[in-house]
Amino acid sequence: MEHVATIRVIYGDTDAAGIVYYANYLRWFEVGRAELMRRKGFSYRDVMDGGVLLPAIEAGATYLSSARYDDELRVLAEIREVRGVRLTFGYRIEREDGTPLVTGHTVHAFTGLDGRPVRPPAAFRELFDKEDTIRKRGV
Repeated sequence: MEHVATIRVIYGDTDAAGIVYYANYLRWFEVGRAELMRRKGFSYRDVMDGGVLLPAIEAGATYLSSARYDDELRVLAEIREVRGVRLTFGYRIEREDGTPLVTGHTVHAFTGLDGRPVRPPAAFRELFDKEDTIRKRGV
């Protein structure tokens, strides 16, 4: 299930030509991811308070078109997969008119505070299993 967050490009997000600096899209992936998790009833703070961290272990982006100062953007985020101790998110960022700008993904590992891999929290696994079942049924 996908979640949408809205962002307005500020001047500080752009380069001298008024085009969004490429690394900002990764920051906006994080905005989408955090809002998606909140919508699911989780927050990074909750997960961390439970002794679990979610460091990024992989990130990728494909740039399709440029965003510019004052554009309103939609960040669409979804959980693609939970496999073992890995959690994969997918993203699509588009301009308010629907123009696709960037697609991408991040992979995170569930770890303890010591950095060692741990199983995802049970409530998180249950939520993902429920949504995966709904997707498979086509609901």
